[in-house]
Amino acid sequence: MSAVFESVAPATNSEERITFSATGSEYFRIWIVNLLLSIVTLGIYSAWAKVKRNQYFYGSTQLAGSSFEYHGNPVAILKGRIAALVLFGGYQLAFQYSLAAGIVMLVVFLAAMPWMIWKSLQFGLYNSSYRGIRFGFGGSLKDAYFHYLLLPVVSVFALGLMYPFLHHRIKRFQHTESRYGRTPFSFDATVGAFYKAYFGMFLLLVLGGGLITVAAIVLGKMLQPTMGHMSAAIGKGAGLTLVYVYLFCLMYAFMAMIQNLIWNHTQLGPHRFRSTMKGPRLAWLYVSNTLGIILTLGLFIPFAHVRALKYRLESTALIVSGSLDDVVAGSQGDVGAVGDGMADLAGFDLAL
Repeated sequence: MSAVFESVAPATNSEERITFSATGSEYFRIWIVNLLLSIVTLGIYSAWAKVKRNQYFYGSTQLAGSSFEYHGNPVAILKGRIAALVLFGGYQLAFQYSLAAGIVMLVVFLAAMPWMIWKSLQFGLYNSSYRGIRFGFGGSLKDAYFHYLLLPVVSVFALGLMYPFLHHRIKRFQHTESRYGRTPFSFDATVGAFYKAYFGMFLLLVLGGGLITVAAIVLGKMLQPTMGHMSAAIGKGAGLTLVYVYLFCLMYAFMAMIQNLIWNHTQLGPHRFRSTMKGPRLAWLYVSNTLGIILTLGLFIPFAHVRALKYRLESTALIVSGSLDDVVAGSQGDVGAVGDGMADLAGFDLAL
């Protein structure tokens, strides 16, 4: 069964920006109900909470005048989470029984991880749609084991030198195997671009750390005549504070750089994406969110979530080449949610 949606971008090379209309106050009502019901039901309602949250966020995300939709089945998600709990429970019990049994369960879990990620990608994309056309993921299980097990194991023995290569290969796998209806996404960033980004951050880390260390030593020497033995402690404290601030800023600058690198090299058919995320803006967003959560004893969490998601989404646009006509939805079979539930509990960030 197929469907063709009407033209949404008649102009050539027009820019369609993603907009996000969710508000913290609206999401707070959803969040607090989800939280209370999940507590009362000992976590059972969390599957329904996920569906309600995603439906609200997807429906609040617009591109070219139309919203996205989420179709996840809470019963299927609950089944996946029950299976995940059984797996994690067995893992915990095995270590209490014996070290050998724990190691065996750990190996089993690591061996199952690529399958979990693969099923999660299938489930998440299949249950997302835009203008009635569903997304999909066509990567094979063999490719999932190659990218999420073999390459990570090899990179461990390379002492981190392969990590930019691994990051590139995983993103290329995720993006090139994704599709919108029958229209595939593509990814043309080079491995060299990832190494350049990582090397740049490493260089800034070394140079910045060195300068801060020198500044702390100089400060201690300057204070020594007046502060005596306290000067060293003051210099060390100032140095550590500057290091934490610098690392925090550097981390979010790197996050922005990587998001821009990935999405500026991603296309949907002939249409390409453009990301303009700024590191300083992202850092301030998370600093202010953290302060808000602390000062409100957690009640600011839904507002923080909306603020962060709004900035991330609205930093992205689709540069339409010609029009978005003739995107046809391909027929797909149902995808189970066991892997999706397991990936949720394992804390993986699988967002494309």
